[in-house]
Amino acid sequence: MQISILFIKMIPIPETDLILNPDGSIYHLNLLPEDVAPIIITVGDPDRVSDISNRFDSIELKKGKREFITHTGYVGRKRVSVISTGIGTDNIDIVINELDALVNLDFGMRMPKTELISLDIIRIGTSGTIQPDIEIDSILFSEYAFGFDSLMHYYFHTLEGDERMMQDHIHSYFHHLNNIKPYVTSASTTLMDKFGNSHLKGITATIPGFYAPQGRELRGRTTIPDFVQLLNTFDFNDLKITNLEMETAGIYGLAKVLGHKAISVNAILANRTTMKFSKDPLKVISKAIDHILINL
Repeated sequence: MQISILFIKMIPIPETDLILNPDGSIYHLNLLPEDVAPIIITVGDPDRVSDISNRFDSIELKKGKREFITHTGYVGRKRVSVISTGIGTDNIDIVINELDALVNLDFGMRMPKTELISLDIIRIGTSGTIQPDIEIDSILFSEYAFGFDSLMHYYFHTLEGDERMMQDHIHSYFHHLNNIKPYVTSASTTLMDKFGNSHLKGITATIPGFYAPQGRELRGRTTIPDFVQLLNTFDFNDLKITNLEMETAGIYGLAKVLGHKAISVNAILANRTTMKFSKDPLKVISKAIDHILINL
């Protein structure tokens, strides 16, 4: 889908901002504009890329650099790219910006194109729930995402619908957490209607770490020992925080800033309140992958 450009930067983007490799590919992803499909599936684990592309009807491209592995091919008549992001919103900042550059910047002129393309970005990832009534091995779609990282504090972005009231509420609720100011963003309603209507939905908390930031302690002590309980008891108009992971809020926030649609599909592998973990995590991840590919 194409959308009209609202703002064109009238001076070329400098080489230090738009960095290209000698072959003309974008710096980190190592991709050329023609390598990218209009439908993007993101996964954290590079090994999961082939788990998805093996289900394609055909594969036309395989490229990789560092943790960023890309396979592009077809599911029926739909051209799809699956890309590994690695873990965390710092990597999401790279992936979403470079994907946008590949479809919406003229690399020769170093300027935005006159017509912009809106990508469909679908995250398929693993997650742990913090609500006792959400079953392990279920699939949960992130209707909203709360970012406990700092990524979106560096971008101008606007809040829509209930997001502003929700953000005011979370700032009040978490006011005692020093140096943490969560932001709010939400899924594309178009993609939610397409993929998620028959599934569990919730509020996903995106956390900038796996251990102490998510209330886990090995040898390092956490400064917020009751963090999971604090998240568990949050309530906004009967909406609760349902699960924790490390990328969704960054994907949603940047997708909105850049004019793309995004949705996050969570394979629930753990329950942090009952302290149980899935006995067959690959099965639920496979179920999530199949659901998305069947409904493309």
